[in-house]
Amino acid sequence: MPNAVPPPPASPSAELVYLNGQFVPRSQACISVDDAGFQHAVGLFETMAASHGQIFRLAQHLARLATSARQLGLVPELHPQPLAQAVQETLARNQLSEARIRLTLTAGPVSLLRPSPQSGSGHAQGENPGSGPTLLIVATPPTQYDPVYFERGITVLIAPPGANPFDQLAGHKTLAYWGRLRALRQAAAAGAGEVIWLNVTNHLASGAISNLFLVKGGKLLTPIARGEETSGALAAPVLPGVTRAAVLEIAQARSIPVERRMLTVTDLLDADEVFLTNSSWHLLPVTQVEKKPIATGQPGPLTHDLRTALLALIDQETA
Repeated sequence: MPNAVPPPPASPSAELVYLNGQFVPRSQACISVDDAGFQHAVGLFETMAASHGQIFRLAQHLARLATSARQLGLVPELHPQPLAQAVQETLARNQLSEARIRLTLTAGPVSLLRPSPQSGSGHAQGENPGSGPTLLIVATPPTQYDPVYFERGITVLIAPPGANPFDQLAGHKTLAYWGRLRALRQAAAAGAGEVIWLNVTNHLASGAISNLFLVKGGKLLTPIARGEETSGALAAPVLPGVTRAAVLEIAQARSIPVERRMLTVTDLLDADEVFLTNSSWHLLPVTQVEKKPIATGQPGPLTHDLRTALLALIDQETA
């Protein structure tokens, strides 16, 4: 079984980063010691992938960011077009065709005890850097994964219940990632590549940094994500992944039955196939849950077909 999947780089080394309306060398990029993201993890982020010099589904990433920023009260409004231009220019200035892009938006240098003026899309060129949110965009070469992960699949662990539908931050890509990263480190120490996150009712939620899919009887199953709940239900504590949405589109186009529903650990262990999606590894097979192999212990045919189709879609949309 492959060793733990390497995480995305924690300290990327880009030549230039976009910070509050300006492009500066990474070594000179600084934020205030009073920044609410640094002080209290008050912020959101998006991780995106570029191919052929274009970001895959940039508009969807920025729409999700804008929705979370509005719903959580981070900023009253985000304007996608200038954000998209800043992301694309960051990619171009670093002369990267294939890349991993991280966009971080915080509340800026504000005190939680007193209000501070906020703008809608970060700082404009020449603005006072202390007058609104902090916006940072970093583009780096993509994480290189060993092909064996996709050929043989990975092992995952099951974490204790943690995703809480009563937590207003659940289902959003906030900076509060300590618990997930700690679980990933524990998984890596055990030779596993990811952790399956449970919600407080012991139902499956997601991976620590990915969305989860099961295959059973030719049907694609995935936990309900934020925005997919039935009327009157609690908010789902699952991030609506952009790559997840692309896989669901592919399944629909191929007439593959899809169910978004509450799933149990038993469903996971009894699945015919299991895979994970995110913007970094795209689609990654899971072939073992702790000591229990999934079916034959090899990536299944539908997983292989969906990964092939997803990579083709990414190539088509960015070429």
